[in-house]
Amino acid sequence: MYKRFFDKIALSYLIIIAIVFVMIIVYASSAARKDLIEEKETNLANEATYIREEFINPYINGKLPDKALQDNLNKLDTTLDIRIWYLDVNGNLLFASNPPSKEGDTSLYAKLPTNIFKLDNSGIFLNSFSSIGDFYGTFSQQVISYGTPIDGTATSAQGMIILHAPFRQISDLMQNMFISFFVPICFIIILSMVALMILARKILNPLNQLNDAAKQYAAGNFDVKTGITSDDEIGELASNLEYMASELSKLDEYRKSFVANISHDFRSPLTSIKGYIEAMLDGTIPKDNQERYLKIVLSETQRLTKLTTSMLDMNKNDSYGLKLNLTNFNVTEIIDSTSDIFEGTCKERYIVIRKNYQVSTPIVHADKTRIQQVIYNLVDNAIKFSPHGSTITISVKEIDDKILVSVKDTGHGIQKEQQAKIWDRFYKGDTSRGKDKQGSGLGLSIIQEIIRAHGENITLSSTPGQGSEFVFSLKKAEIEGV
Repeated sequence: MYKRFFDKIALSYLIIIAIVFVMIIVYASSAARKDLIEEKETNLANEATYIREEFINPYINGKLPDKALQDNLNKLDTTLDIRIWYLDVNGNLLFASNPPSKEGDTSLYAKLPTNIFKLDNSGIFLNSFSSIGDFYGTFSQQVISYGTPIDGTATSAQGMIILHAPFRQISDLMQNMFISFFVPICFIIILSMVALMILARKILNPLNQLNDAAKQYAAGNFDVKTGITSDDEIGELASNLEYMASELSKLDEYRKSFVANISHDFRSPLTSIKGYIEAMLDGTIPKDNQERYLKIVLSETQRLTKLTTSMLDMNKNDSYGLKLNLTNFNVTEIIDSTSDIFEGTCKERYIVIRKNYQVSTPIVHADKTRIQQVIYNLVDNAIKFSPHGSTITISVKEIDDKILVSVKDTGHGIQKEQQAKIWDRFYKGDTSRGKDKQGSGLGLSIIQEIIRAHGENITLSSTPGQGSEFVFSLKKAEIEGV
């Protein structure tokens, strides 16, 4: 991982540095070249003025002979490293500094023209001009040429001065500039690569620790710690990874608990069903008693069906979330119809269901089917844990814009340390699991999710030996005219 990741960082860094370096060099070279050329042209213009004042004008006025002018031009050529031409008004070359000494001598010139108008008749030579190149093949290397009429006019009867300076001076400056840039840039790249390696090691070592920890978590070892305590993004990532491992550990425990509970809840009724059926088949149970045991088998199958339905509901809620069909309905009517379902059970155990409706308009805005499921589970739960001859009270009252529904029993109650756990899936507070107290442990968990899906709350108030009371809230429906 270290090499792969570092290689990507280093390669990206080198590419970026190279691009930036090239852009700087191109820009700096272009700007420097332009400035140097402008400076050289200014120098040539000043030198042309000097030559005109000191040598050409005296020559024109007859104060300087031909040989003296030629000698002075040759000296200036050598001193200033420039080629000096003096031409008449017709463009004929009268004097050239250090001309070829013999035919074919190209030490200074590739060739020496006799008339510049033959080189270019476009009129460029009628006024001051400057150019860069070999000046129409005259020179074997690039030069900067600058020309100006003697008296500054195109119709000058005194001719023109043209100066040629080798371009290599500018090229040498550009090369020196490139070297001046290149050396420190290389030094900076080397230093930055060393710093990058140190930084990469500082970053990648914790990443390797995180990677190793993640592998351990993937293998199911959730007790491993990353060992990273830094107060930065990597430290935050390590903390979140350890938290995830802790949650996965809880999930693993929940899974084991889930399997254990489901195995027990399925095995018990299946064992009963299997035993009764085998007894009826081998004649242990006489035919005149089979109806009774068939009813027990039916009850056990219904219990299995209820458990399966609860599990499917819970799984559906986890996968897709509760989808509510919100409507306005009378909650007391739902309570009445649902409590009637338990009439037979209540008669058998001499349990009385009392109703206390302290509300003028018991219309709520909720999912009717889901709320019926909540009431059914709460009443069913109260009946299971209520002794014979006890009373269950269902109350409805309103507070502001809420309708509060209460289901209260007079059973054994729930110990304080168990009250927070009853909402957990598969938790069963009554470990005795008597005949009337068998269940999936999913009922209250489903109830809580339904109420929360409505944006409401459900609470438990219980005192051991006195009973329990579940209270949940619903939103009061907005009815026009009320």
